[in-house]
Amino acid sequence: MAAEKTTVPGSDEPAPEGPIDPAALAVRPGEDPWTAEEVEEARAELTADARRLRDEIDATQQALTGLMRDSGDGAGDDQADLGTKNVTREHEMALAGNSREMLRQTRRALARLEAGTYGVCENCGEPIGKARMQAFPRATLCVACKQRLERRL
Repeated sequence: MAAEKTTVPGSDEPAPEGPIDPAALAVRPGEDPWTAEEVEEARAELTADARRLRDEIDATQQALTGLMRDSGDGAGDDQADLGTKNVTREHEMALAGNSREMLRQTRRALARLEAGTYGVCENCGEPIGKARMQAFPRATLCVACKQRLERRL
């Protein structure tokens, strides 16, 4: 019988699977290798972010449900009231969409950490840089590839 996967409490996030070999993680030339403490700090930060984002998504969904319920048929509302409700609803939907995307990126970073590909640029295959990963743990591109991508947009 296969072992059952555990999840992060309060979400469907996969729980970290065990120790990660810090030496397996990429670093740029001249950078110190990852330490076990730094790897655990990155994992803890990403796991906490996943929980926080899941909570934000749940809160936004509840707010949207309330807005939809309260909007009713709009009887008795003037155009300004309807406009305000629409803007509020669109704002909540945008927040939920942003939180979902951040959660997707966070899950992906956790998976890359567990797979040992954390810190490797998905475009060129070179190390992203330890300092960049510590500043932005969801990074998937090195600075050069990210700049090229942004110039094209």
